[in-house]
Amino acid sequence: MTEVYTDSHGAAQGSGSAAAAARPGKGNRNAVRSLVASTTGQLFEWYEWTAYAVFAPFIAAAMFNDANPVSALLATFAVFAVGFLMRPLGGIVFGRIADVKGRKHVLIVTMLMMAGASLLIGVLPSYESIGIAASALLLLSRMIQGFAHGGESATAYSYVAEIAPPHRRGMWGSLVFVAIMGGTVIAYGIGGGITALMSESAVGEWGWRIPFLIGALFALFVLYLRRSMEESEVFDTAEAVESGDKDVSADTVVTTFSRGRMAGAIGLVVAMVSGITVAHYTWSSYASTFAITQRDMDAGSAFWMIFGSQLIALCTLPLWGLLSDKIGRRPVIFIFAVGTIITTPFLMGMISDQPWTLFVTSLIAMTLVAAAGSILSSFMSEAFPTKMRSAGIGFAYSLSVAVFGGSAPYLNAQFIQWDLYWLISAYIVFLCVCTIIATAVMKETRGSDLHKVGSN
Repeated sequence: MTEVYTDSHGAAQGSGSAAAAARPGKGNRNAVRSLVASTTGQLFEWYEWTAYAVFAPFIAAAMFNDANPVSALLATFAVFAVGFLMRPLGGIVFGRIADVKGRKHVLIVTMLMMAGASLLIGVLPSYESIGIAASALLLLSRMIQGFAHGGESATAYSYVAEIAPPHRRGMWGSLVFVAIMGGTVIAYGIGGGITALMSESAVGEWGWRIPFLIGALFALFVLYLRRSMEESEVFDTAEAVESGDKDVSADTVVTTFSRGRMAGAIGLVVAMVSGITVAHYTWSSYASTFAITQRDMDAGSAFWMIFGSQLIALCTLPLWGLLSDKIGRRPVIFIFAVGTIITTPFLMGMISDQPWTLFVTSLIAMTLVAAAGSILSSFMSEAFPTKMRSAGIGFAYSLSVAVFGGSAPYLNAQFIQWDLYWLISAYIVFLCVCTIIATAVMKETRGSDLHKVGSN
């Protein structure tokens, strides 16, 4: 039986069972364990996802016709983008399942799918062995991963926000992006280690497969952790109302949301996320490739520079989340967008064949991205009602990431092939302006009661 209690901040919150309410320490420990299980899974998903971008030059040579290296690289990034295009579909399908059957169920299923696809990439025969079938199977694997990734991200964002203490939702939610950037850091660390310990020919022949095989093994550990996750109490409260539990007031749970308001919320989230995701993927997934292929930087050095800069930026995430709990979500988004607009035109031009240039530019860019990324979980969850939260986030976030983030490496490579380097910066600046406009229109949501989001 689910209760509603009022915390010290005056917000009504679902407490789970009466026993849990009577023993808040135990309830808090369960929430922390669930938080660890959810974010560890996100860590794996983004590690594996980034590993593809890290080893893109080697995958291009192994899985496509290398007669034209530029064409092969573009083909690899096109497959990268196709994986992202599957994310909105996965967000809609799994988001709806999460809103009906619960968050935990989806987080386990999507993990199994990601693990299977990662294993398949790790053991795929090369283009030299089976021809175009290698390219097709790689594409299929990335489509599966994209589909699962869309559902995983949407559900994790909802789940962590729902289990977080209301006055610390920004800080708890920042841990989702800690996992995202942490996965990126691990991928670049392994990339740097592999390229340092192995010859370039060995990496091209089989070394690039190692990260995907490691990822498949890591997924088994994550599945073990997720077995003991508890369902979100906010979701349980909504379920109790729909099933007629008289101990919960229907006034505390939103079960309807007009189509117009839903469409408006989705549109604003898509625009708000656009600048964040294009900046994130330009610097986390493309900057090292740019330095290696266009500035002749040593591959191992480039990987380690991205590793170091993102590790430092990662440490700022909880601080940005705490700041949003103090001053609000919107000011933190504005810090990111304005800072990125000012610095981006200078940062891209600073990169040379010297590794330190990549470190400094990436550190500045990713610290700004960390500001916005830290509050995505809380800001997006506070924009949608419980029974539509995962589906709403799944579609809006995945669509924005697919259109503006997943395509960023491919577009950047295309801009360079056209000898239009300046378009890389111009594109980021334009989308950050969109982020500012959308955020200005959205309401401040700090401290919102997730039971009452969307109520009139």
